[in-house]
This record gives sequence, structure tokens and C-alpha cells, in this order.
Amino acid sequence: MNQTHIHLLITHLPIFGSILGGLVLAHGLWTKSNQTKIAAYNIFIISAIGAGIAYLTGEAAEETVENIQGIAKNMIDEHEDFAVFALVSLIILGVASIGGLFLTLRKSALTSTAAIAILFISLISFGLVARTGYLGGQIRHTEINNSTTTTQGQGGESEDDD
Repeated sequence: MNQTHIHLLITHLPIFGSILGGLVLAHGLWTKSNQTKIAAYNIFIISAIGAGIAYLTGEAAEETVENIQGIAKNMIDEHEDFAVFALVSLIILGVASIGGLFLTLRKSALTSTAAIAILFISLISFGLVARTGYLGGQIRHTEINNSTTTTQGQGGESEDDD
């Protein structure tokens, strides 16, 4: 297993972790369960670590695919540029989650306020990391960006109205 494999495997963790953690945190806020909030914070911390690993292995993944026929360099660049925003947001989410974890364990009066702020950060992070994943998917999965779909009938004729 090389860095490209690791990149492709780990990139899903921050995407699903940020939204799953958000759902768990929302449930913890609703039920007023500190244990559930702690679980959400742990998910966010793991997601932030995953984002760091994905970013660090991204260069090796780029070197693997950049010379494959049909790969557009501009798609790689767009994915790489947007990944910085996703990484920063997930680092902020991870650090905020460490703070939220600390406040929750200390039974601070700020526990709920911090949880609401962290939930908001998680939603922003999810949006950024999902967009990054979408852009990364377009590098090899050109069917994602096929905006000119035509229905083909038998014999190769288009079924569009003339």
C-alpha cells in the first residue's frame, strides 16, 4: 500500500466524520447527554486527523495520476486548492472539539454554548470537505461532470426533438 492508496482510503473519513459527528452532536444537544457530546467530539477529532493525513498524502496521489491520459491538470489543481480550505476548517473543528471535550468533562456552564458553536463549525466543515471530495472525484470519475447527457435511441440516433 502506498500513499496514493492511503489518500484514496482516508479521504472519506473527514467527509463522513464531519456530518456524522454533527448528527451525533445535535442528538447530544437535544437529549442533553454529555456522553453523546463527548462521542461527537471524538468523531470530529478523528476526522481532523484524517483530513491531515489526506492532505499530506495528496501530493503523492497527484504524482500518481498526473501523467495518466485523460487527466486534466486543472482539475487536480482545483481539488488541491480547495483542499486547503477544507483542511483549515477541519483543523479548527478538531481544536474546537478538544476545547468542547475539556469544557464538557469539567462540567462548565459553557458546555452547551460551545457545543452549538462546534455544531455550526461542523456544518461548514462538511460543506467544504464534501466540495473537496466532489472535486477530487472529478479527477478520475469524469461521469460526475457529464453535463451534456443525451439519450441515445437504437441505431445511435438521438431522441431529442428536431
